[in-house]
Amino acid sequence: MTELDTAGVRTIRVAVIGGDGIGPEVTAATLPVLGAAAALDGAVVAAEQFDWGGDHYLRTGRAMPEDGAERLRGFDGVLFGAVGRPGVPDHELIWGLILSLRQQLGLALNLRPAQFWPGARSPLARPEGIDLLIVRENTEGEYAGIGGRSQQGRPGEVAVEVAVHSRTAIERIARFSFELARRRRGGLALVTKSNVLRYGYTLWDEVTGEVADGYPDVQYEVVLADAMAARMVERPAGLDVVLCGNLFGDLLSDLACSLTGGLGLAPSANVPYDRSAPGVYEPVHGSAPDIAGRGIANPCACALSAAMLADDLGLPRAAQAIRAAVAAALARPGGRTPDVGGTATTSEVAAALLAHVTTGGSAR
Repeated sequence: MTELDTAGVRTIRVAVIGGDGIGPEVTAATLPVLGAAAALDGAVVAAEQFDWGGDHYLRTGRAMPEDGAERLRGFDGVLFGAVGRPGVPDHELIWGLILSLRQQLGLALNLRPAQFWPGARSPLARPEGIDLLIVRENTEGEYAGIGGRSQQGRPGEVAVEVAVHSRTAIERIARFSFELARRRRGGLALVTKSNVLRYGYTLWDEVTGEVADGYPDVQYEVVLADAMAARMVERPAGLDVVLCGNLFGDLLSDLACSLTGGLGLAPSANVPYDRSAPGVYEPVHGSAPDIAGRGIANPCACALSAAMLADDLGLPRAAQAIRAAVAAALARPGGRTPDVGGTATTSEVAAALLAHVTTGGSAR
């Protein structure tokens, strides 16, 4: 965990899991930026690399060692790249690595901001003003991993997937979301589907409504998932905090980021409520094997994830500097990778981010 040397310099221990595809490329581009930004708050970053993911699975039969989660507990945070490799079933890597870390480390809180950055591309005519935060329950719901298959491979085969929703988890994330909305712009929308899913999502409605009674200063509403998808396209600028279960949070956050510039600008944080374990900070994009190794992956989502890590570790100047660097890069054509309409390479954008952080924006 965080240490102070004899001179009072704070050392931030960061585990780096590059993973698959473009994951190692964007984490490598981000680490120097994070290190330079941390220095603004008088801290140094000590990074340790872990080669977990698809290649590790092919070598050992596991995406990470059996004690992988425990090995990460001594770190202040985890910078994660992406998971997914041709030749390895997606579920083996998802469940064997990222979902396993979320569950073993108790990372029940998933934060996915979606903000429009000037210079980015959006399918909307007027994306300016979009600044919302999706708060997603991260360990239950449809991703609880409960179910099975009967008569596998036979004509009568049946698959059962059980969604799990607990009062404890809902109340905890609802209270967190209301506190967050109170600090932001004072709006909170619960995404539900209780009109047809009458057990799990009615529990979400009831428990969140009970919590809402304690926050009369927050404008609270309940929105069905399909209506929320339409609203994100039609009137996204009016949204503030959007509270979701696991599945809806996954789907709607991808929609939100497609409206604000694409996956290359979409960060996320997976964190525990009680700081009992390090958070995992990862760009929302996948491993993108089609462009891996070509040097054109957008490192901004990973850099913005590092800014969320800096926020959580009490490094406000670092977080602000990284976000300012991303904004400055996107504001000029030479600072944009192909996914956001430019021609810059990963290394060119990384260099621009680093220069902006290092010079405070004075470099030209």
